Amino acid sequence: MIDETLIASLNLNLDKDMEALFKGSVATDMNDIVGQATTDLTAGSILEGVVVGFAGDDVVIEVGLKSEGLVPKDEFDAEVKAGDKVRVYLEKLEGDGGLVEISKRKADRMLNWQKLVDTTREGDVVEGKVTKKIKGGLLVDIGVPVFLPASQVDVRRPGSIDEFMGRVVRASVIKIDLERRNIVISRRKLIEEEREHAKRRLMETLKEGDIVHGEVKNIADFGAFIDLGGIDGLLHITDMSWSRVNHPSEILKLGQKVEVKILNVDREKEKIALGMKQREASPWEAIEQKYPVGSRVHGTVVNLMSYGAFIRLEDGIEGLVHISEMSWTRRINHPSEIVEPNKEVDVVVLAIDKNKQEISLGMKQTEINPWELVSEKYPPGTVIEGAVRNLANYGAFIEIEPGIDGLLHVSDLSWTKKITHPNELLNKGEKIQCVVLDVDRDKQRIGLGVKQLTEDPWVTAIPEHYRPGMVIRGKVTKITNFGVFVELENDLEGLLHISELADHKVENPQDVVKPGDEVDVKILRVDISDRKIGLSLKRAQWGDTSGTGATGSGTGESRAPRGPVPTKGGMDDHGALGSDKFVFKPKD
Repeated sequence: MIDETLIASLNLNLDKDMEALFKGSVATDMNDIVGQATTDLTAGSILEGVVVGFAGDDVVIEVGLKSEGLVPKDEFDAEVKAGDKVRVYLEKLEGDGGLVEISKRKADRMLNWQKLVDTTREGDVVEGKVTKKIKGGLLVDIGVPVFLPASQVDVRRPGSIDEFMGRVVRASVIKIDLERRNIVISRRKLIEEEREHAKRRLMETLKEGDIVHGEVKNIADFGAFIDLGGIDGLLHITDMSWSRVNHPSEILKLGQKVEVKILNVDREKEKIALGMKQREASPWEAIEQKYPVGSRVHGTVVNLMSYGAFIRLEDGIEGLVHISEMSWTRRINHPSEIVEPNKEVDVVVLAIDKNKQEISLGMKQTEINPWELVSEKYPPGTVIEGAVRNLANYGAFIEIEPGIDGLLHVSDLSWTKKITHPNELLNKGEKIQCVVLDVDRDKQRIGLGVKQLTEDPWVTAIPEHYRPGMVIRGKVTKITNFGVFVELENDLEGLLHISELADHKVENPQDVVKPGDEVDVKILRVDISDRKIGLSLKRAQWGDTSGTGATGSGTGESRAPRGPVPTKGGMDDHGALGSDKFVFKPKD
């Protein structure tokens, strides 16, 4: 079927070279010329002659006229000899030198043209040799010169059509113009038609599992397109080899002949998935027997990622060493701190997922886990010395030995002082003594304490030295809306509730005391479980003993006359020692 749209799009206006090829050979109708080949002796006729001899590079031909004619030898496609019959075109009855002027080439063209017109139709396939490059395309000799437009040379227009010079090509006839004696052919149209036919045939016959041959037509980052002979299939990079492939060009090159396996055929979308590695047995088939979990194996580092390193155990088998499995003790930010590409390492198989083709490997497992020895080296109660490696809101990390840190929680810094951040007592890099409180080998944690180096004063020391009823002097350190904190000794405070500030109702504690004021207060209670000391300012001023185990109404009506104000470290009338006599005892 003729593609009229294609012909119109070519906008054919051929170069004068086409007309020159037939110049002088179109004087009469072709049928008349051929029919009169042996009787008409007028110029423009085709005569039948006989080779009678040779004159240099010319062939002497007798055509039945008063003189012979000469035809150059290069007009003959094959070697001739005397007696051979040939057809020639009569140009002049008498040319230069009195000889008949004849041409075999023009006779061949005229005869071939007629033969072509008689036997060839638009849409037929022809074959010929590319002989000349002209404006807009190429001339192809199929017996007569025909025009092959540059846009019809190939499916994708080549960068230069010069590469087709001298080549024999096949093409479809897309136009025959008898009036202008022009024929236009298309190699592209023929290729597309043949590919479409081959594609339909392949789509009908191909099935999954078939082994087929093809040619690499295009290479991309994600894979390669393989021409199967009418349709392209995609060979994805992951299906090229069981080994790691970074780019398809490592394995394939354009034009390479390959053998592939059909993995999937989508007839609706006309897509074919191909594989090369599937031609061989998967190395993952017996992976669990070859690399049992817990076995120690040797491998080579092939790739580093932020989360770990990939280790090649053999061609097609790679495992991942996660960054957390590289060292028992070192804090690793990137695998490059431990390994580098092409380095050989020993690893232990941790887990295998055969379906996902994944192996988890460990490097640290090739060494003794130091945390298995920590509980033996540092049992609870062991006093150690270490450097403050880092400070956080909740505590300080103390390096016990390289790679082994313990946590000193902020609550374990002091028995009595309220500490909001460890930097109130510690500096980074400072060496301190701690006691081991607990060891969790599974979670790889060690709990440390500083206050545990001394006896808990709330057990005996504070209850013995601070008894209800004692009047002592302290300094106001903090004022809140519910009361006042009074420092009794370094790191020891008591609470003076707002109701215990004065006889009258106090709306604002600062109306009675200010931060930094020294005040005499009476101990109301010592709560060992909550580690609190309750104080009273007004009762100290009364000399009242209510709430202290002494007799009395506590209403103010039977107040004891206030004696001299006790000095810090002095004695109340019951003979109790002042707080300056309080000393923390080291723990045995």
